[in-house]
Amino acid sequence: MFSYWDVTIKLALGLLTIILQINLSGKSNLAPISALDQVQVQNYVLGAIVGGMIYSTSVTVLQYILVLLIWTLLVLVLRFLTHHNRYVKRLIDGQPQLLIKNGQLLVSTALKNGMSANDLMFRLRTEGITDIRYVKRAVLEQNGQLTITQVGDDAVKYPIIVDGQVNLDALETSNHDEAWLLTQLQAQHYTVSDIYLATYTNKQLLLFPYQH
Repeated sequence: MFSYWDVTIKLALGLLTIILQINLSGKSNLAPISALDQVQVQNYVLGAIVGGMIYSTSVTVLQYILVLLIWTLLVLVLRFLTHHNRYVKRLIDGQPQLLIKNGQLLVSTALKNGMSANDLMFRLRTEGITDIRYVKRAVLEQNGQLTITQVGDDAVKYPIIVDGQVNLDALETSNHDEAWLLTQLQAQHYTVSDIYLATYTNKQLLLFPYQH
């Protein structure tokens, strides 16, 4: 008997498994997008759905359309949760990984994320860096890109708040803590969830709230 509930569970498990495999295998080779947004992932599952159902005479056109709608809904719901819930975002996209701090290379972190020494040095050379000692901070982003702060560069290259969520790593880089941030927000009658984007530039906190 054809069960849409079973189909929904199978599709959800398949999607989560693929995303988990991408995150566990390392992100050094990802394109500049997140695991969930990878076209390859969605096409892989969609291709399996089409290939498995289009030639089956027991599946009606209506059932076929509904399964495609279920898949689309799953992707959209998961993407919405990723953008609006820090815990889901952390589960799906992972977190930025610190590879170099004050000229010290964190080898274990690089290996855990599937980045070879050759790949790391290549990325540094593309930024004009040949000596790791001159790197103040190098972070492997969730999308596999490398963000580098050189010695003498005091600019904070990360937003303090993104999509109503505090970026604690960026906050630490700015030499401030969460208590300071909350005080700044309260002074302007905001909460963290009210802020679409907040940056720290030239020792000034710039707030861009949602427009309700």
